[in-house]
Amino acid sequence: MKIMSVDYGDARTGIAFCDKNEILATAFATINESYQPKLIEKIKEIISSQNPEMIVIGLPRNMDGSYGFRCEKCKQLGEELKKEPLSHTIFYRIITLRVKREKQMLMLFLP
Repeated sequence: MKIMSVDYGDARTGIAFCDKNEILATAFATINESYQPKLIEKIKEIISSQNPEMIVIGLPRNMDGSYGFRCEKCKQLGEELKKEPLSHTIFYRIITLRVKREKQMLMLFLP
């Protein structure tokens, strides 16, 4: 499955894609945009050109494992992308600093 990952930041947003075997992710683009409507347009262009089967948005956690303001911003980005007429599934994947990968995720289906 072709998975697109989004690392959302205030000034820059990273986009990566995994291989079809879901083993290796490779950086695809860095979007230098802080204005969210323009950022969403640029992400939509990448989605249209690359046609991912799934989109993963990283949710950074605090060192103590709690969710901070940055997680809320990432969820807001996901909600904004969800409003767009795209035929993809958006996952919010929990990203931690632990070596062990967590399996928690919130799945949202686009209309």
